[in-house]
Amino acid sequence: MAHPAGCPRLVLDPTGRNRDAESAELFARGPATPVDILGVHAWAVADPELLEELTKDPRVSKDGLQHWPGFEEALRTWPLALWVNARNMFTAHGAEHRRLRRLVGSAFSTRQVNALGERIEELTAALLDGIAATPPGTAVDLREHLAYPLPIQVIGQLLGLPEELRDQFRYYVDRVFSTVLSPEEAAANAAAFYAMLDELIALKRERPGEDMTSLLIAARDTEGDGSALTEEELRDTLLLIVSAGYETTVNLIDNAVALLLTHPEQLDLVRTGKAGWDDVVEEALRRDAPVAHLPLRYAVEDVELPGGLTIRRGEAILASYAAAGRHPVRYGEDGGVFDVTRPVKDHLAFGHGPHFCLGAPLARLEARTALRALFERFPRLALLPGVELEPVDSLISNGHRTLPVLLDGGPAAE
Repeated sequence: MAHPAGCPRLVLDPTGRNRDAESAELFARGPATPVDILGVHAWAVADPELLEELTKDPRVSKDGLQHWPGFEEALRTWPLALWVNARNMFTAHGAEHRRLRRLVGSAFSTRQVNALGERIEELTAALLDGIAATPPGTAVDLREHLAYPLPIQVIGQLLGLPEELRDQFRYYVDRVFSTVLSPEEAAANAAAFYAMLDELIALKRERPGEDMTSLLIAARDTEGDGSALTEEELRDTLLLIVSAGYETTVNLIDNAVALLLTHPEQLDLVRTGKAGWDDVVEEALRRDAPVAHLPLRYAVEDVELPGGLTIRRGEAILASYAAAGRHPVRYGEDGGVFDVTRPVKDHLAFGHGPHFCLGAPLARLEARTALRALFERFPRLALLPGVELEPVDSLISNGHRTLPVLLDGGPAAE
């Protein structure tokens, strides 16, 4: 695949263990720089000002089928082929994107999200009851027992996922976000994931409910004006909602808890009323974006960048959200500092422009509810002593493998 002209490529670490050093390198290289993503070449953009411009520029597309010469080769050889090949609003451009987004958007309206508030509180309370049963002095993994199950239960309810299928969906989604699989392993995972989606669609066609899956199927099967989903779009839209609907929220809750436990002075600001849980959520999103790098966008025509660089027509673009959230151009030299009183609240953790994440209000509500309830229920919560948090094996997903804590391991809150 063609290599963008200019400076040598920065090879991104698929394990996510080099993220801080990579971000520093991205800052040093300027607004955009050539990178290697598991063998695919692209321009990584970490400058938030430029990233905002490109995400809303009509000369930049997310439809690789139409606008990326490397598309066919990627399908054959790239472990992340599913990220560019699925036919849903994530990979659509222009009028097609607007059509697909409209069909899903109503389910994530402010009214619909707020209606879930009581149920999210109930689910959180039940999970915390389970956590509270942990024997004294025994570590509990909050990623496994809170950050994971809450979002998947919420998205499961939205989509009408049967209880017996949820763990399987989680397994496949985790592997979609993994960037250490071989192309063969990734293809096998995608095939198994699609088989599960076909099973869900068949189940809901036979026994429809009031869930989003049933509503999308009904629109697919009854609307004949050309605006409804095709069968392929139906499957890929469900794939997108299941995947994006919980993985990013898992990382948001995980990262926010880890940040508060490693910055107790920031937790004290919340407990003393000098900051709120919304402040914690927004600062966690900025400081540790749940998605580090998001593949891919493509130049529909030549796009000139600051500094005399040009992204040529057909070249790929990688949105580097984790680096953008700490970039000194917007956040100063202390962009890496976790500060819940930071006056600048804007960030790009949920994207920007036409592809801004539809699920952002739901993710924020889940995180806010979980954090408030967790720290009220366990005021002496502390990280397991001596633990070193390890990142998940991904250059896309930005979270921890585990988050081991002691429920009664820290100083009592005043």
